Amino acid sequence: MSGPRVVIADDQAFVRIGFRMILGSGGVEVVGEAADGAEAVTAVRELRPDVVLMDIRMPGMDGLEACRRIVREPGDCRVLMLTTFDLDRYVYEALAAGASGFLLKDVTPEHLVAAVRLIETGDALLAPSITRRLVERFASGVSVPAVHRDLAVLTPREREVLTLVGSGRSNSEIAGHLTLSEATVKTHVARIFAKLELRDRAQAVVLAYETGLVTPGA
Repeated sequence: MSGPRVVIADDQAFVRIGFRMILGSGGVEVVGEAADGAEAVTAVRELRPDVVLMDIRMPGMDGLEACRRIVREPGDCRVLMLTTFDLDRYVYEALAAGASGFLLKDVTPEHLVAAVRLIETGDALLAPSITRRLVERFASGVSVPAVHRDLAVLTPREREVLTLVGSGRSNSEIAGHLTLSEATVKTHVARIFAKLELRDRAQAVVLAYETGLVTPGA
């Protein structure tokens, strides 16, 4: 086995079994399973996986609360939320809670394996434009505590790049818009993440909305 070590958290045993088989056949190691959020948090503390596949809706502690707790744990475990619908009303809350993206439960085997491998790199699981549409759809109607971060630590160029990330632009699109090389844009994005303590692009999009850099419909 190679690649990320995964914990699968879902209250349906057949879902866990199916995902375990798919990931195993794709060379991804599943190190543990959980039937609810509390078990998922415990599994992360004990097993230190790289990725958790987390169902949003579970009895007891749901996936949202488990996600919040997991991202506060030491290490760099990333959470992929599992949902039945691509416009699940909890998706924005999941991203705001620290999830690195989400997957539909009917994801193809190839996409599941690729997504789990990709998310470990800190890149966007979702295309930036899809993430933007999701945030735009739900940001104005969901009560989520505002993220208070001092954007003054950013240079004017970094602030500009963050605004474009939040508006759904990919690195190559940002490079074309600002007449920069894509490598330079990647450097700016990495510095933004470091200064604002962002885990990945999904959080950057959420932050851009919550700080008012980007507004729904803009």
